[in-house]
Amino acid sequence: MKENLKVVGHDAVRLDIVEKVLGAAEYTDDIAFGPNLLHMAILGSPYAHAEILSIDTSEAKKLPGVKAVITGEDYPEKFGLYLKDKSIFPVDRVRQVGEQVAGVVATSYEIARNATKLIKVEYKELPVILDPYDSIAEGAILIHPDLGNYVIEPWLEAQPGTNIGHLRRIRKGDIDKGFAEAETIVEGEYHIPHVAHTCIETHISVSKFSLDGRLTMWNSTQSPHTQRNIMAVALGMNHKDVRVIAPPIGGGFGGKAGISMEVMAAAGAKSCPGHPVKLRWTREEEFYNSSQRTGLRNKVKIGFKKNGKIIAFKHEMFWDVGASAEYGSNVVNATGFSATGPYYIPNVYIDSKACYTNNPTCSAYRGFGYSEFSFGIESTMDKAAKIMGIDAVELRRINAIKEGEGVAYDVPMNPNGLIECIDKVAEEIGWGIEEKSDDPNKIIAKGFASVWKAPAMPANESSSAFIKFSEDGSINVMVSGMELGQGLLTVMGKIAAEVLGLTLDKVRVELPDTDRNPYEWQTVASHVTWSCGNAVKRAAIDAKDKILDTVQRAHFIDKSQLYLEDNGVKCTTQDSFYIPFSDFVITGIQTEHNTWVGGPILGSGMFMPEYTNAMVDPKTGLGGHPMVHYTVGAGAVKVEIDKETGRMKVLKMAEAFDLGKAINPDLSKDQINGGFVQGLGTAMWEQCIFDEKGKMLNDGFTDYKIPTIVDVPRDMNPILVEVPQPDGPYGARGHSEHTMIPVMPAIANAVANGLSVRIVDVPVTAEKIAMRMNDPKYKEEM
Repeated sequence: MKENLKVVGHDAVRLDIVEKVLGAAEYTDDIAFGPNLLHMAILGSPYAHAEILSIDTSEAKKLPGVKAVITGEDYPEKFGLYLKDKSIFPVDRVRQVGEQVAGVVATSYEIARNATKLIKVEYKELPVILDPYDSIAEGAILIHPDLGNYVIEPWLEAQPGTNIGHLRRIRKGDIDKGFAEAETIVEGEYHIPHVAHTCIETHISVSKFSLDGRLTMWNSTQSPHTQRNIMAVALGMNHKDVRVIAPPIGGGFGGKAGISMEVMAAAGAKSCPGHPVKLRWTREEEFYNSSQRTGLRNKVKIGFKKNGKIIAFKHEMFWDVGASAEYGSNVVNATGFSATGPYYIPNVYIDSKACYTNNPTCSAYRGFGYSEFSFGIESTMDKAAKIMGIDAVELRRINAIKEGEGVAYDVPMNPNGLIECIDKVAEEIGWGIEEKSDDPNKIIAKGFASVWKAPAMPANESSSAFIKFSEDGSINVMVSGMELGQGLLTVMGKIAAEVLGLTLDKVRVELPDTDRNPYEWQTVASHVTWSCGNAVKRAAIDAKDKILDTVQRAHFIDKSQLYLEDNGVKCTTQDSFYIPFSDFVITGIQTEHNTWVGGPILGSGMFMPEYTNAMVDPKTGLGGHPMVHYTVGAGAVKVEIDKETGRMKVLKMAEAFDLGKAINPDLSKDQINGGFVQGLGTAMWEQCIFDEKGKMLNDGFTDYKIPTIVDVPRDMNPILVEVPQPDGPYGARGHSEHTMIPVMPAIANAVANGLSVRIVDVPVTAEKIAMRMNDPKYKEEM
C-alpha cells in the first residue's frame, strides 16, 4: 500500500539555504577565539623514506614568540582508526614526504613557521617504494617492520614480515572448474593513480586544554565522535574530558573522515593550557598530509558461457595505500567483498591487498575504492561484449544481479532496480543510435557502465538521535551526522517532520557537538540517510507516542483515533478536534480535575543493524554478513573526440540509481549531477604526479587540474529509481558516493567504442588517446 506522505518524497528548500547563499555560514577559521589564540606550524620531512638519527630543537625554542616545540619524544604512541600504524610525530623513521616531524606553537603563524626552519633533523635515507608491485616484490624493504606489533581490528588480516597491511580473500565456488567450463575468457590489467580530495576548505583544527585538563576541539570533520574516541585513546584521556565541536565544513569527500592532523593540534594545545591553538594546512600541506585516494593496480579475468552468462571471475587488486593503512585498510576490505561488480557469478576468486608504499597516506574518498575497481571490471565487460558479439548493455542485463541471488561472499542480494537503471540510462543516452559530428575531423561515441556500492562500515556501526520540542511547537533535531553539502540537515528534518506532522519551518537540525548531540559513527559510506535516518524516525516515533499518550490521558480519546498533522493533533472521529503542539508540548494539558498530564516532549532513537557480521573465514571471505545492502545504478556518456588530437568533450550524461526512496528528489538529482562532475575530473584530468623520490610535482591548483564549469556537459540527465530498502526509513538507502563510480569506465568505453583504442590507465587524456590510436598494444576491435 502506498504511503500518503506529506513531506518525504516531495521537493523542499534546503534548511540551511539562507546562511549558505548569504555567505553567513561560520566555518572553523571564521570563529574568533580572542587574543589568547596561538598558532601552530609543522616541520615536514623532505624525504619519502628515511631514518631519523637526531632532532635538535634548541634554536627554535629560542625564537621570541615560540611557546612550545613538540616531537615524537613527547608523543611516541601509535594511533589509527582500524590499524594503529600512524605516529603523532615519528620517533625513528619517516615514511612519506611531508610527514610531520615536529610542531611549533607560537604567538603568530609566521613565527611558528620560521621556527620550524630552525629545527635541525639528521636523516639517513632509505630505499623508496612508490608502486604496489614493487612493495610486494621479493626482497623489498619493509616500510613497517613492526607491523606484527601494531594494534588492529579483529577482522583485519595484516601480513607481518611483508608490506601488506591487510589481505581480503574471497573464494566462492570452484574457480578452476568455472574457467574450464567458460567458452570465452577475457582479461585486462589496469592502473588508477592517486587523486586528491581538493576540498576548498583545507584541514583545520583549533584545540584548547582548559586549566582543569579538559580538551575542546573545533574541527573541520566528518567524524566528531570517532575523532573524540581516537583522541581520548591517543592522549590517554577519559572520553568525558574530550569535546569535539563541528562547525560548517567546506567539503569532505571522505578526506575529513577519521583523524589526521587534529591529534597534532591537540598535542600543541596540551603544551599551552588555557590557550586555543590553531593548526591549518596550507594547500600544499593538504595535498601531502591530509590523505589521498588509494591508487590501484588490478588484474581482471572473466569467463563467459556462450549465452553471455559469467561463470568465473578472478580479480587481483594491489592497492597503493601509501605510508599508512590505518584507514585505507578498510577500503581494501570493503572492495574485496564487492569487486565482482553488480553481477551474479557462481565462481569467484578475489585477492585485495593493502600495499604499503612511500606515497602519501590514503583514506576514504568518495566511492571508497569502487570507482577504482569498477574501471577495470566495466572496461573488461565492454571488451568481452565485442569479442562475443553481444551488445554491451545487453551483456550487463544478462548478468545483472537479482534479489536473492548470492553476492561474492554468498549472502542474498537485497531488492534492487538494476535492470530498470540500465534500461533507463540506455534509453536516455540513445544507446544503439549512431550519431555523427558536424565536424568531419571528430566522431561521436557513447560509453556505458553498471555499478554498485555497499556502505563500508563496522558491523556494529550505529546512529542515534534526540528530538526536543520548544514552547511554540517547533523542534530541534539533535544528530551527529555532518552536513557536507549533501543535504543531511534537510533530509533528517524531513523525516522528523513527516512522523510528527510538522511543517518544515518548525524544524531545526543541529550540527554535531559531542557534549550535546548523541552518537554517530561517521558521516561516510553513504549510510547516513539510511542509518541516521532510521534513528531520527525512531526518535520522532518516540516523541509521537508521548504526544498521543498525553492527549489520550487528557481527553479520553483512544490513540488509534488520533493523528498528527498541521503542527498539532487531530482526531479521525471529530472533525473539529485540533490541539496545536504549542498548547501542550512543554506545559502539558490541564485535565477536568485541574491536574496536569504530559510535560516536555522529548524523543530518542537509535539504530544499529543487528544482522551484520564482519568475522568471515580469512581464507575464503565466507561465513559472515559484512555488508548491509547495495545501492545499484548505471551511467553513460556521449562524447565528441577529435580524431587527430584526441581532445574530447562530454556532450551528454545520463545516470540512474535505485535509492529506495528519494526523501528530497531535487537533492538526490543534484547529488547525481555533482558526483558525475567529480567523477569526470578523475576520469579525464586528475592525478597526483610524483618524482622518483616521492615528491609531488603538482601539489597546487596551478598544476593539479580539476573540472570547471566549462567542462560540464550541458545535457545532464539524473534519473531516480525507487525499489524500497526493507529496513530503510520510508524505504530509503544512500547513493551520494555512487554517482561518480560509472564515470571513469563510461569515458574509457566511449573512447574504445569510437576509436578502437582501449585506455587502461586513467586519466583518459587527449595525449594518451592521440599517442595510442595507432599503437597495436591498445587496439580493440569494433
